[in-house]
Amino acid sequence: MQMIIRKITVAALTLGSAGLWGQSPSVQVHVDTGKTLTFNSDALQSQMKALEMEIQTKVERLKLDLPFEIAQNADRDAADRARLFGKAEAMVYASGGSSYSRGTSAIDRRDYETAVTNFDKVIDAKNERADGAYYWKAYSLNKLGKRTEALAALAEIPKQFPQSRWINDAKALEVEVRQASGQAVSPEAQVDDDLKLLALNALMNSDQERAFPLVEKLLDDPKTTPAIKKRGLYVMAQNRSDKAREILTKYAKNGSNPDLQLTAVEYLGTYRAKESQQTLADMYSSMNDVLIRRAILRSMTNSGDTARLVTIAKTESNLELRREALSYLGNAKAVTELVQLYGTENDASLKGQIISSLSNNNAASQLITLARAEKNADLKRRIVDRLSRMKSKEATDFLVEILNK
Repeated sequence: MQMIIRKITVAALTLGSAGLWGQSPSVQVHVDTGKTLTFNSDALQSQMKALEMEIQTKVERLKLDLPFEIAQNADRDAADRARLFGKAEAMVYASGGSSYSRGTSAIDRRDYETAVTNFDKVIDAKNERADGAYYWKAYSLNKLGKRTEALAALAEIPKQFPQSRWINDAKALEVEVRQASGQAVSPEAQVDDDLKLLALNALMNSDQERAFPLVEKLLDDPKTTPAIKKRGLYVMAQNRSDKAREILTKYAKNGSNPDLQLTAVEYLGTYRAKESQQTLADMYSSMNDVLIRRAILRSMTNSGDTARLVTIAKTESNLELRREALSYLGNAKAVTELVQLYGTENDASLKGQIISSLSNNNAASQLITLARAEKNADLKRRIVDRLSRMKSKEATDFLVEILNK
């Protein structure tokens, strides 16, 4: 049998979503091929059934998406954060954290205008790193020769954050800015520190015994800017000796500057040694600063310390940190551990994070097992939603099974 298919229309597929949108919308699906197709009656029936199932799957996916979105086209990670901490706090966390990183990266490139723009975003968002943003904004403005604006930014740190660990560095930078007032910015002077670091890096490769005390002196000198100290820690992290690890451990535990401490914490994880793993675990237990604890979780992931991440995911009282531990377990491909945690977890939002982590690992069979046992309708929908996005025969067969019920 030969026939020309010009248009197939499935009209007025109504979603029961009045509670979400305020009304029940309809969806129309049109297929217009304009081609001559040849099939026998059995083939035509098979094609039509396949088309019908595809349409039903798309409609079901649309239904599943809605309960888990903050708004149309919302970022899925932002939605997860909003369920845990509230939409406003999630937006502050996301915008502040990414802008801070972009600002420091711009400083590394000597793109100070871009740096100022990004640090202003952190400040406007009232992010937890706003005091550091004021410092780096002042640092960038000073590099641009905008001394008055730089001093104004520095003045905000003790005014708004009287307990800030940035105050000492702000005072040192203030002296530098005032000394430079009225003078033109010298590009030559800006590369002096870079030359020092190049010399230290070369010395580290040729004569470590001489290099270590020089780097420590550079790091301990209050006149050395945080930007240069951070790069000094990088020089240390390139060396895999016990001495280099000891220096990084010292700054990870007792860094007077928050950015330097976070940097040292993250570099410790690159050693993947039992000693550094134990140091990170001890620090996590003894420190209450959430920002540092987040950095420790990232470092634990880099060091391959899955066992401690599992313990934190089980026992941490802070929901945000538990969620991050579950996310990092997904990055570590700890599928078995995540399934076990799902069985013992009572918080629905954290179970949602486990589903996301398993989905990111394409753990279709594990998700199907969870879906069959899950009694919570929203969580079950979320599992099915994640399965619908997988290119997996097992996942497809499960979706067909649902449609045929």
